[in-house]
Amino acid sequence: MKMFPALEKKYTKEQRRALEAQRHAHEIAFAPVTFQVSRLMVKFGIFQLLSDARDGLTPDEIAEKTGLSRYAVQVLLESSLTIGTVLYAGERFVLSKTGWFLLSDPLASINMRFNHDVNYLGMYHMEEALLNGKPEGLKVFGQWKTIYEGLSSLPGAAKESWFGFDHFYSDNSFDEALEIVFSYSPATLLDVGGNTGRWALRCVGHNREVNVVIMDLPQQIKLMENNVAGRTGAERISGYGANLLDKNQPFPKGFDAIWMSQFLDCFAEEEVVGIVGRAAESMDENSRLFIMETLWDRQANDVAAYCLTQISLYFTVMANGNSKMYHSDDMIRCVEAGGLEVEKICDGLKSGHSILVCRKARQHA
Repeated sequence: MKMFPALEKKYTKEQRRALEAQRHAHEIAFAPVTFQVSRLMVKFGIFQLLSDARDGLTPDEIAEKTGLSRYAVQVLLESSLTIGTVLYAGERFVLSKTGWFLLSDPLASINMRFNHDVNYLGMYHMEEALLNGKPEGLKVFGQWKTIYEGLSSLPGAAKESWFGFDHFYSDNSFDEALEIVFSYSPATLLDVGGNTGRWALRCVGHNREVNVVIMDLPQQIKLMENNVAGRTGAERISGYGANLLDKNQPFPKGFDAIWMSQFLDCFAEEEVVGIVGRAAESMDENSRLFIMETLWDRQANDVAAYCLTQISLYFTVMANGNSKMYHSDDMIRCVEAGGLEVEKICDGLKSGHSILVCRKARQHA
């Protein structure tokens, strides 16, 4: 299994001494507790108060400013002290670097809300999900086969956090992705799994001639139509309702470009091969399939790789029970099994994305 150099250095040799490893083991054992403590330190504004107070604050001062009881403040602060998000100096508590990142890093904030609102209760059912190959944690929200069928019916906080998470990881890469895709001068683009139409809107805004068709579940098409209505270029965006897991559902033909952003990670390998294969059948030798994914092995640092491999378990427990954030070798193998070849890989887009530019395999052209 190959990895980018920074990851290989981190993950092929033991990094911790014995006591550090023991400490880390206990951090894992208490992870549900430390997660909730840290989330509430943000929600109750304690991290922000400490960030604003250069000389730190006493528990009584924090209790007065937050309206919390001294007991509540005390247990949160003492836990946070041993977690490492606050420090104690001169009879006062001050914010640590880790606490500052939890407060200020947009990605940490997005991940925390996503895990609390979408994943937390369902993760109790991880064992069942792994044994059964089904998203057993999803039952905390409803009786759907996949989370995608129930997106429009999720509770408000869960829905908001799900879309915030999804859009954060994709939208930050859109500027660079537009340059890559439109360097091939497509006049027509099929956006597969286009969700609410955010990428389609960016495409018609970037190029005044391109026409975009979004292929997604019928209920998602309705959400998309509502979202793009009245927006600039909306007249060049249309929907094509389809169940992408239906092996008998062909892809519409005649598109210069097919776009799949954070889409194939929603499917098991055999499903990816089938989807790519149907895309290949709709393509000619001049068409290109652009696959944008956060491939965990192609990350510049281990923070990104860590986040992505943990996100895989969201797919296991909550989303569909059988997909993940892919290693690039696995994705390339699926692309080739579907009848395409990877012509080029563009790495290093924002939010850790890579784009696989795929064309029909020459023996099939």
